[in-house]
Amino acid sequence: MNVRLYIWQRLTAALMAPLVLIHIAVIFYATHQGLSAADILSRTHGSVIWAAFYGIFVAAVAIHAAIGVRNIFSEWSPFKGRGLDVFVILFGMALAILGFRAIAALVLA
Repeated sequence: MNVRLYIWQRLTAALMAPLVLIHIAVIFYATHQGLSAADILSRTHGSVIWAAFYGIFVAAVAIHAAIGVRNIFSEWSPFKGRGLDVFVILFGMALAILGFRAIAALVLA
């Protein structure tokens, strides 16, 4: 792995750590309060803060996962070079698109 990708993966990991903790805390709160899906959607509807929180989360996860998949493939498969780079870019973009669609459903629903 080159140094630039190493740094990006470590930065996204550092960014994701508190976001994961907040996400899990919110899940515990929602289940402890007995909130239904409708209750949660009514609270998140139109919230710029939740959209920003999960937007940052999705971006970090997409970058982090794409770099991780690239490392796994480059070490454990014959799939290397430019083809691998294109694949992981498309993989990261797919994760980002799916994540941002989920955010839109959460906030715009």
